[in-house]
Amino acid sequence: MSLTPRELNRATLARQLLLERSPLSVPDGVRQVVALQAQHPASPYVALWNRLGGFDPAGLDAAFAGRTVVKATLMRITLHAVHAEDYAPFRAAMQPTLYGARLGARFTETGLTPADAARILPGLLEFARTPRTSAELRAWVEAEVGAERRDGAWWGLKGYAPLHHAPTEPPWTFGQRPSFVAAGLDALPTRADGDPHVQEALRTLILRYLSGFGPASVADVAQFALVRRTAVRQALAALGESVVHLPGPDGTPYYDLPDAPRPDGGTPAPPRLLGMWDSILLAYADRARVIPPAYRPLVIRRNGDVLPTLLV
Repeated sequence: MSLTPRELNRATLARQLLLERSPLSVPDGVRQVVALQAQHPASPYVALWNRLGGFDPAGLDAAFAGRTVVKATLMRITLHAVHAEDYAPFRAAMQPTLYGARLGARFTETGLTPADAARILPGLLEFARTPRTSAELRAWVEAEVGAERRDGAWWGLKGYAPLHHAPTEPPWTFGQRPSFVAAGLDALPTRADGDPHVQEALRTLILRYLSGFGPASVADVAQFALVRRTAVRQALAALGESVVHLPGPDGTPYYDLPDAPRPDGGTPAPPRLLGMWDSILLAYADRARVIPPAYRPLVIRRNGDVLPTLLV
């Protein structure tokens, strides 16, 4: 029997802890929902307030300070808060995308090459072993490449390098002026989709995505991570019996974990307030799963903003 649109909606809400608040701790809650959009400093706090029973913002402050939850450039080349144990595989799965995007036009217009980035990277990460402000890192980059190349080089490197955002100031742990600290990864995979480390990491990311956002199509996974659909298909095929195939509402193949919850479409859903850029509004190619198409322009604006949203 095919999944109905309402069943897809309720599966999403259940796994995102939006049908009922969960007693999970902050780190475990973040791990369950996979990744919290974090461009707006307050968004992860609003997200967890909706999802965890008795949520105390100080708990997320402590998780960021202790680096059990980290904030970094990841999926869709935007800022996300993720469980620290998820960062390394998510980063490796995103490496081809981050390499291509962050070492793009603004970086190469300086005359620098990917080989230059590889040469500069170890020193940059060594300098960032302790938290550094953006101004300090820009000054370090200027000393390496010159003042005329500084802005383009730093624009590319701050997304390409494995850096976490370092806590800066209250009330939301991170202020408007970012600081960075090295993520502590020993090595980066190559930029190629065919790198075995990238492939393994993408399989891990897909399993984690399905646990928090499934059932999902190939296009949904590709949209969430901003990776090629071909790479997603290959990873799903390699996962074999770790995933099940389900027919979607329009005949599109959907994938899911065998024992993941899929509530009845009639399951009651309470109103929930979503923060700016909440992940469930962006994690699918078919966003009608959560937002009726007629309302989408009111929520997702032409300038890219995704407004705080009340689900009813």
